[in-house]
Amino acid sequence: MDMHRGGTPNPGEDVAGIRLPRDRLTLLFLVMLVTAAGNTAMQSVMPSIGTRLQVPDFWISLAYSWSAVLWMVMAPFWARRSDQRGRKAMMAIGLIGFTASFALCGMVLVAGMNGLIGTTATLVLFALARAFYGGFGSAAPPAVQAYVASRTGRAERTQALSLISSSFGLGTVLGPALAPFLILPLVGLASPFFSFAVFAVIVLIALRLRLPDDDPQFAGRGEVMAAPFSASSNPRRVVDHPDGEPDELVPALPLAPEPKRLHWRDPRLRAWLGVGLLGGHAQAMLLGVMGFLLLDRLGLRATPEAGAAPIGMVLMIGAGATLLAQWGLIPVLHLGPRTATIWGMVISLAGTAIVSLGADLHSLAAGFALASLGFGLFRPGFTAGASLAVSRAEQGQAAGVVAAVNGAAYIVAPAIAVWIYNHWEWLAFGIIAALMAATLLVAWRGTQHDDELLGT
Repeated sequence: MDMHRGGTPNPGEDVAGIRLPRDRLTLLFLVMLVTAAGNTAMQSVMPSIGTRLQVPDFWISLAYSWSAVLWMVMAPFWARRSDQRGRKAMMAIGLIGFTASFALCGMVLVAGMNGLIGTTATLVLFALARAFYGGFGSAAPPAVQAYVASRTGRAERTQALSLISSSFGLGTVLGPALAPFLILPLVGLASPFFSFAVFAVIVLIALRLRLPDDDPQFAGRGEVMAAPFSASSNPRRVVDHPDGEPDELVPALPLAPEPKRLHWRDPRLRAWLGVGLLGGHAQAMLLGVMGFLLLDRLGLRATPEAGAAPIGMVLMIGAGATLLAQWGLIPVLHLGPRTATIWGMVISLAGTAIVSLGADLHSLAAGFALASLGFGLFRPGFTAGASLAVSRAEQGQAAGVVAAVNGAAYIVAPAIAVWIYNHWEWLAFGIIAALMAATLLVAWRGTQHDDELLGT
């Protein structure tokens, strides 16, 4: 078979049997894995680092969550850029951005914890270093998904995209699990930043040497994924192209008129987006306070170095519960979007209540696991509901709106939750519970029933 440079099949060929070699698929898996693991490892040590620097928790949370804004803005740009410059080039830019961000963050934090620079300078420089991740690290995920979609036949594509997507979920488990073991005596709590920067360099070298150059002939259809800022960052399976046509056979310029622009006020989407926005803010607020809550409830403020292990363990357990819900309960129980959304929020509310009352590691871990299990049902339910509420031609627009809603929750909600928690702990959990109750009310009264959505 005559192939284009980089293994892209000629347009019009029968590509049913085209599949990616295992070594290339492994490389793409590692690109996504190192990004997710590094970010969740960072989140597991930052509460302890903030305490060591004697910085208010609010500023620590704000300093590393604001890059969500850059991710939301830049990820679509890099996705379009990959159509012009190639997927491999965008993956390399993403890994370089990740490496630069983590190496610079590590150096800034080491300097700050050793008194070489002041606290304010440490926070400002740390935030600037995070900009490399939000601005350039966001180039990799859409390029990876587009690379897979354009080089696999329909029969193999769903499995390949599911595997690539699962690397984000696996990374959210591995990051907090590995972080405590990566802390070195001379470097201290900032060690995981340097370790994951090294891991990214290794993956980048392998990518340069082992992945063939590509010359994109067609637009990528990969979903723009949300940034992995937390242990429950919506890792979910990616479904095949809804039209049933291989992406490599669809020209970059549409042959049919584009559908009318989809607005968030569209009556079909309004309730689902309200559910996603309310529930997403509840999840972001709980995740924002969790690390600082553990330091307080376990009495580790005086010895923040000892806090990395329990925080990492609780985040790892939460990520595992999320994966259990998304990869186990939803497929086995065949839950519809509305059912998954409502029951997920009920379970999350119960878990949050346990967290608010927990006084030891066991109860806090159990409560957070239960809340994460619920969020693992809620997020795919909300996403699927929004997708099924609109027509097939509007799927791309719906995915963009949903991605914006998912990312919006992580812009200011974690920082605001931490600020409220530090002043009135009861109020922080009261607001989280109120958001969950509002989510349930909107889902119950405003969303379409599963039989209506699924056409059964």
